[in-house]
Amino acid sequence: MTFSSIDGVEVALREVQYLPDRGLATALFLSLALEKPLLLEGEAGVGKTEAAKALSRVLDARLIRLQCYEGLDVSHAVYEWNYSRQLLHIRAAQEGSVSEEELFGPRFLIRRPLLEAIQSDEPVVLLIDEVDRADEEFEAFLLEVLSDFQITIPEIGTIPVEGAKPHIVLTSNRTRELHDALKRRCLYHWIDHPSLGREIEIVKLRLPGVPDRLSAQATRFVQGLRRLDVAKPPGVAETLDWVGALATLGYRELDPEIVEQTLGSLLKHHEDLVALRQEPLLLLVDEARAG
Repeated sequence: MTFSSIDGVEVALREVQYLPDRGLATALFLSLALEKPLLLEGEAGVGKTEAAKALSRVLDARLIRLQCYEGLDVSHAVYEWNYSRQLLHIRAAQEGSVSEEELFGPRFLIRRPLLEAIQSDEPVVLLIDEVDRADEEFEAFLLEVLSDFQITIPEIGTIPVEGAKPHIVLTSNRTRELHDALKRRCLYHWIDHPSLGREIEIVKLRLPGVPDRLSAQATRFVQGLRRLDVAKPPGVAETLDWVGALATLGYRELDPEIVEQTLGSLLKHHEDLVALRQEPLLLLVDEARAG
């Protein structure tokens, strides 16, 4: 699927229950039009990963996800050799000689997410998730893919993209600064927490059966919570989890007692939960109910 306008991207994403702001829709449109990777940064839970998932649904493309972590290396991200199969080949050819070209050919290659995306014969959205969690050295593995859509394997040579270029989305929670060389190869967009109106709209879109009063009050409560000095402000994902929990319990509006009992859906640090008890919580509930 191709898009002729930013509006088209917005409409298509809304149809798969993802509500982007204008800036994100513009970044996604340009990434598709220019065939450039897109780097999304922002606080955890603001919808970076969901943006890539929604894009794959809109494009009817296969989502290939590489979850980054400390110590991630080429054998887990790009490729590795099937040593057991190579050994079987050697044993089967014991009476004859086995050349290095035979042992290190494509049929003995195990494709990991990056190589899988390059060699896929179907449309692909490649999600490189939380790239800031990987070691700085790992970024070097990404540069060739991001700039030339190809991978070089020493024993084989350069493997170019086989079909359409994969649509690449990288996400970062900014736990560390990414290298300029990686940023230069990408378009960039920062996803912030949504405004009150847009977050209410997101809740209604994703949880259509929830009473409007509950959606509005709960979202106002979360917005107030983000203004406090908490270790980890809740993201949109936590808002949706919490509103869903309240609706499951049968509530149609906020109540201080149930807010306190379910606060673990929003805050994941014990110190934050303790600090919010009693007066701060009551004030936030009153403000949310007053509108």
